[in-house]
Amino acid sequence: MSNTRLLISVSEDRWNQELPDFGSLSNKVMITVFDYVSTLGEIDFWDGKKPLSVNLCLSNDSEVQKLNKEFRGMDKPTNVLSFANIDDENFSEDCELYEEIELGDIIIALETLEREAELKKIPLIDHYCHLLTHGLLHLLGFDHIEDDEAEYMESCEINILEKLNIKNPYLE
Repeated sequence: MSNTRLLISVSEDRWNQELPDFGSLSNKVMITVFDYVSTLGEIDFWDGKKPLSVNLCLSNDSEVQKLNKEFRGMDKPTNVLSFANIDDENFSEDCELYEEIELGDIIIALETLEREAELKKIPLIDHYCHLLTHGLLHLLGFDHIEDDEAEYMESCEINILEKLNIKNPYLE
């Protein structure tokens, strides 16, 4: 899918050491997610013609904790935060007005990513791909508040990760 744009900012220098190929890896994940979701026929705001863009920030626990407290009322770090423009009341109009559909922002905390990967005994790269997939699905309108939504979103994640040759992260 050539009409996508991923803007990556890095606010934690250790990302370059821990995942030196994060740029091409992130693009590969994004394209895989968008390709998969386009086959589902559920994204009513996108016909495949306009480019989609995502802002991704590779950060740390401290920055994510501040955002998590400010926007979710939880004073602790988390692995990934997504701020979806689809939740904006003007999103539909913006999709029609602008040449590009900006889906929103994703921020991932390196230390939490590392702790979780170690705890789960999975490669850091696999867990990163899972968190990015999860965040991208949120930007596309997927959620996991209700049980049926969670099951559906998890099945999408499993299928997308399988296309990236990553094992099901929900198996114990």
